Amino acid sequence: MDFGYTPKVEELRERVRAFMDAHIVPRIRQWNEEVHAGQYPVSFMADLKERAKAERLWNLFLPHLKHDEPGMGLTNLEYAPLAEIMGRVSWASEVFNCSAPDTGNMELLHMFSTPEQRQQWLLPLLRGEIRSAFAMTEPDVASSDATNITTRIERDGDDYVINGRKWFITNAAHPNCAIFIVMGKTDPAAESHQQQSMVLVPRDTPGVTVVRNITVVNHYAPEGHCEVTFDNVRVPARNLLGEEGSGFALAQARLGPGRIHHCMRSIGAAELALELMIDRAQSREAFGKPLSRHGTIGEWIARSRIEIDQARLLVLKAAWMIDKVGAKAARKEISMIKALVPTVYTDVCDRAMQVFGAMGLSPDTPLADLWIWGRALRLADGPDEVHLQAIARMEIKDAVSGATEPYLTRPRRG
Repeated sequence: MDFGYTPKVEELRERVRAFMDAHIVPRIRQWNEEVHAGQYPVSFMADLKERAKAERLWNLFLPHLKHDEPGMGLTNLEYAPLAEIMGRVSWASEVFNCSAPDTGNMELLHMFSTPEQRQQWLLPLLRGEIRSAFAMTEPDVASSDATNITTRIERDGDDYVINGRKWFITNAAHPNCAIFIVMGKTDPAAESHQQQSMVLVPRDTPGVTVVRNITVVNHYAPEGHCEVTFDNVRVPARNLLGEEGSGFALAQARLGPGRIHHCMRSIGAAELALELMIDRAQSREAFGKPLSRHGTIGEWIARSRIEIDQARLLVLKAAWMIDKVGAKAARKEISMIKALVPTVYTDVCDRAMQVFGAMGLSPDTPLADLWIWGRALRLADGPDEVHLQAIARMEIKDAVSGATEPYLTRPRRG
């Protein structure tokens, strides 16, 4: 395994970092002011996107782009360090057309769309002309187990009719959100993992209602994490994505690379929190000496560095495995990073907030917002506990099958 950045990736890192420094970081205050004033999308987002396109920093995440599709065609391992840089500013990835949930939706459409679906939805998403949402999570069931989903997708002649309620649907409040990928049950009598299907539902279809934009830890996101109802929503049968009964498999295909993106952005945010912690610890004095010379805070800095670097290496390993053997074979590593990284992220942010004292709880630093999103990631894409159980099952299975060999049973050498 070689996780070293190639010259190509190093050059892209420099370009993304330079773009961030020149065009995104100086706009952070303006972004906050416009959003707080109720303006969204912000006035400068379209201009930044055009600049990113012009500099060929666009759609950096899709490794199998076709010749007529805009983007770089990077592998997961190549894209990972770029996502880390973007993660330092919460809205930066949108500038490069690399933000969730559009990335995962584009991956799904890239793998499973029909030629008609590709023209109508994938290409506009790749060009950044529209945005999208992925509607899976439901309020009335434990959606960490996707087999629990109760939304019905029923065939009626040449149409599907959808009834159900979803929530925490990211992007549903975005004015440019034009399409929902909706997961529901087409055959409740089938085997548990073959009951679900996905259909494409245009945002303006009658019966689609965005009920509310739910705050996350009382934090408002302008793009929305919304409750959405589907009341006798009727779409043509040609809007089926993939095949009937393939919804669960499609959801799993979507989550592998997406978890790389989330985790690397989280590592970028944790790096920012550590930098702020170090700066504060050196510039602030208490009890006659800088905070950095108090033993506890020095330990926090050291532990944060160790944890961030460990997490990064594990994510890069998972990205490397997805590229080499596919997401299915890398499912243990994917679960490992999803269970690990949000905790590292929130721990580092929490330490930094403590070093800043009351200021760390205020909007005068980005730390409170960073911590909130890190905490949310412990539930998004599956709660920690589900991933830990999955890792344990795979470890036990490997041990029972002899895939791993206890050290004490190995023959001694020499």
